[in-house]
Amino acid sequence: VSRDFLPRGSGIVTRRPLVLQLITANTEYAEFLHCKGKKFTDFDEVRQEIEVETDRVTGMNKGISSIPINLRVYSPHVLSLTLIDLPGITKVPVGDQPPDIEQQIREMIMQFISRENCLILAVTPANTDLANSDALKLAKEVDPQGLRTIGVITKLDLMDEGTDAREILENRLLPLRRGYIGVVNRSQKDIDGKKDIKAAVLAERKFFLSHPSYRHMADRMGTPYLQKVLNQQLTNHIRDTLPAFRSKLQSQLLSIEHEVEAYKNFRPEDPTRKTKALLQMVQQFSVDFEKRIEGSGDQVDTLELSGGAKINRIFHERFPFELVKMEFNEKELRREISYAIKNIHGIRQVLPCLFTPDMAFEAIVKKQIVKLKGPCLKSVDLVMQELINTVKKCTKKLATYPRLCEETERIVAGYIREREEKTKDQMLLLIDIQVSYINTNHEDFIGFANAQQRSSQVNKSAVGNQVIRKGWLTINNIGIMKGGSKEYWFVLTAESLSWYKDDE
Repeated sequence: VSRDFLPRGSGIVTRRPLVLQLITANTEYAEFLHCKGKKFTDFDEVRQEIEVETDRVTGMNKGISSIPINLRVYSPHVLSLTLIDLPGITKVPVGDQPPDIEQQIREMIMQFISRENCLILAVTPANTDLANSDALKLAKEVDPQGLRTIGVITKLDLMDEGTDAREILENRLLPLRRGYIGVVNRSQKDIDGKKDIKAAVLAERKFFLSHPSYRHMADRMGTPYLQKVLNQQLTNHIRDTLPAFRSKLQSQLLSIEHEVEAYKNFRPEDPTRKTKALLQMVQQFSVDFEKRIEGSGDQVDTLELSGGAKINRIFHERFPFELVKMEFNEKELRREISYAIKNIHGIRQVLPCLFTPDMAFEAIVKKQIVKLKGPCLKSVDLVMQELINTVKKCTKKLATYPRLCEETERIVAGYIREREEKTKDQMLLLIDIQVSYINTNHEDFIGFANAQQRSSQVNKSAVGNQVIRKGWLTINNIGIMKGGSKEYWFVLTAESLSWYKDDE
C-alpha cells in the first residue's frame, strides 16, 4: 500500500482477520465498514482504529476473534487487489487466550483458505527451516498440488552469513506452481525510527541488486514485483473461476425465482393464508405417512428398517418366530392326551380304548389353538408401536409449529389406538371361531384314513417348514491358522438351521 498502517509489535498482533480491499483511485484515503462514510486520510489514525476495533471485540489482553475487520484503501499507488490478513499460528497461550488457542487460530485460517476461489499467500521467514513452515504446511493440507499457493520469503537480510535462500526462490526445494517471491521488510528499528516506506523499497531493491545469490533474479524479487504478480495472478484466477461461479449463481437465481413465484400474490394480512398453510402441512403429513407405509418415500432410511418394511418383517419373520418359540413338550402333550382319553371314558374303562374319542381330541386341540393368542397380540403391539414411531417421524416437518405438531400426533395416535382395540377384538374373535368348531372335513385335516399316507409325505417334503430368516453370516476362526473368516449363506426355518456356500 506504500503506507504504514498495520499494527506491529512482539507476540500475536493480528487478533482478528483484516479484509483489505485495495482500489486504484486518484486520491488516497481509507474507509472502514464499521465507520461507513468516514474517510481516513491519516494512516496513523487507520492503525489506531484497527487496534481499537480489535480490542473492542477481543478485549485488551491478547484474546482472538474470527469476526473480520473490513478496510478499503483507495490510492494511486496500489493495484486493485483484495487481501485477507490472518493471525499467525501461536503455540503457547498468553494473557486472556484460551488453552486451545493454536486449534482456534488453525480453524479460523482453514475457514478462509479452504475456499476453492481463494489464492493462498504463504509467508515464511527465510531464517527458519522451510520444511517447518506453518503457512506452507496449512496450504498443503487444502491445496496439495500447490495450484493456488504463492510463496513469500521474508527476512532474507537476516540469514546467517554464508547461507542463502536461492534454492527456495528458484522453486527447487519445495516447488509451487506459482513460485516464490522474496521480500525485505523494515526491521523493528526502522519502524521505531519512522523510516519511510519509499526509502525501505529502495533499500530492498538495492539489497537484491547487490547480493551475489539474488542478483540474477533481482527483477523478480521485492515488494513492487509481489504487488504486480498478485494483481496479475488474482486477475487470471478470477477469469478462470468466473464461468463456474456465474453458472452457480444462475442456477441459484432460477431456484429463488421459482420460490418467489409462490409468493407473487402474497398478502400478509390475508386471513385465508394461515388456513391454507395449515391445510398444506396436514396434507403433507398425510402424504409422508402414506409414503413411509407404502415404501415410496423420498427420504429412504438407510440405517434401519422402518415404516411399511418393518411391519412387513413383523408379519413374515417375527410372527412365525414367535410361533416357533412357543414351548412345546411332546412328553407332556402325550401325557395330557392320555389323561384326556381316560377322563372322557370315565368309569367305562374296562377294555383298552380302541379309538381316540372326539371329545378328547377337541379338548387337546382347543388348548393348542388358544396358545396362538399370545403371538397374535404381540404382533399387533409391535405393528402399533411402529405406526406410532412413523407418526413421530412424519411430524418432524411440523416442528416449527409445536402445538400443531403435538395436536397432529395426539389425534393420529389416538385414532391408531382406537383401531388397535378393534384389531385385537377381531383377532381374538377369529381364534374363538377356530376354537368353537373344528372342521374335520377340511382338506388339510389329517383324517384316520389318510393319516399314514400324509405322514410319509410330511417326512419326504417338510410341509409347513416355513423360512423365518435368511442371509449372509461370517464365521471367524476357521482354517489352519485359526484367524481366517468366511461368509456363508444361512437359512433359518421353523425346523432347521442350514448353511450353504452361497445364496444359489
